[in-house]
Amino acid sequence: MQKLIVFLLVILFSTVIYSQKKEAYRLYNAKGSKVSYNKMIDKMNKADIVLFGEHHNNPIVHWLQYETTKDLSKKRSLTMGAEMFEADNQSQLNAYLVGEIDQKAFDTVARLWNNYSTDYKPLVDFAKTKNIKFVATNVPRRFASLVFKGGFEVLEELSDEEKSWMAPLPISYDATLPGYVKMKEMMGGHGGDNLPKAQAIKDATMGYFILKNRENNKLFIHYNGSYHSDDYEGINWYLNRGDSNLKIVSVSVVEQENVKKFNKENKLKADFIIVVPTSMTKTY
Repeated sequence: MQKLIVFLLVILFSTVIYSQKKEAYRLYNAKGSKVSYNKMIDKMNKADIVLFGEHHNNPIVHWLQYETTKDLSKKRSLTMGAEMFEADNQSQLNAYLVGEIDQKAFDTVARLWNNYSTDYKPLVDFAKTKNIKFVATNVPRRFASLVFKGGFEVLEELSDEEKSWMAPLPISYDATLPGYVKMKEMMGGHGGDNLPKAQAIKDATMGYFILKNRENNKLFIHYNGSYHSDDYEGINWYLNRGDSNLKIVSVSVVEQENVKKFNKENKLKADFIIVVPTSMTKTY
């Protein structure tokens, strides 16, 4: 009897301690079942392309991106690419990667995001150290602004050099894709039909440069805002139009009050979903 009481007390104590444990994140699959980090790595290792969606200001996701890239590099040859670098800055990025310019010069000649030093520099420096190709996949932001103001038609007026920094014209576009419809609805119609088109030129261009730089014997891992690849749309849609046989693994991130219980509305957002607490501190 005494042993039973001791056993029950141990179980009760362990349960209390576990319930008080603060978790920085939990990882789930598309169906909402908890999965391990190693399970995610194993599936990514068998893919052609990984679309690692993020919240730009979430430190846990940036850390997971770095750790994932490091661990995958031990299994596969990689190519890296990111939304955070625009195609017309590829030469500057290349110069930094091969040591032709230092960080100070890179900061001067390239349009780096304000959170570059904390959130993206570790990835770029990893590529530099390991001699991994890093692709600037995004369209120059001024082109997206042009589309927002005047539609895809204004892109025809760009020079041949400028057109080389984006997906080839004419831009394929499906206005009925739920993500683009939702974007328009969220803005209450402000921005009209051109608002989702400005998003689409980014998605199309990122998809184009991923396909252009992908090598059959290498895994292409791409970092982008999760809204560019959520629900298997955005970049996914353009990649599948280019090659429907690609094995693509996507990652998304959502915030919940309780990371231990997966919210059903987040199912099928991606192959792997990182759930972080809403109280998680931000990088900016």
